Amino acid sequence: MIVVNLDVMMAKRKMTLSQLSEKVDVTLANLSILKNNKAKAVRFSTLEAICAALDCQPGDILEFVPDREPGQ
Repeated sequence: MIVVNLDVMMAKRKMTLSQLSEKVDVTLANLSILKNNKAKAVRFSTLEAICAALDCQPGDILEFVPDREPGQ
């Protein structure tokens, strides 16, 4: 599973969702979906804009968490 750590990077940069929305020209609703791990996909252009606005790498925002085996 891919976990989106957008809220962590925003906190580190002291940036609100509204500020990020203005900088990357993505709606608050779409950024909220991404931030809350509800997104099914993200465009590379959006990821690029977010990384530029937050001065970070894609790996700072996206994290792969392996699914647990049953019983673990």
